[in-house]
Amino acid sequence: MSNVYTVIKKPCLTEKGMTLQEMDNQITFKVDPQANKHEIKNAVESLFNVNVLKVRTCNMTGKKKRMGKHAGRRSNWKKAVVSLAEGDSIDFLDEL
Repeated sequence: MSNVYTVIKKPCLTEKGMTLQEMDNQITFKVDPQANKHEIKNAVESLFNVNVLKVRTCNMTGKKKRMGKHAGRRSNWKKAVVSLAEGDSIDFLDEL
């Protein structure tokens, strides 16, 4: 992956993600399914000017959904939990 904007799609602003951010200084992102941990670390460090200690990833399967008699499913996606160094932070809600 050559472009950092294709590696990181968007932050996951959920209750669990906000708790991780406040308690453990960890940020969750929705990332490209083909991105590896090294590419995610380099993208976060270059975009937000922070030091990344550790990156954990997991592949999330899409949920089954129904619209009347038609059944389908949402697409699969990849989640990355990024641990930041002490003193570094990213706050998405202050910039809104």
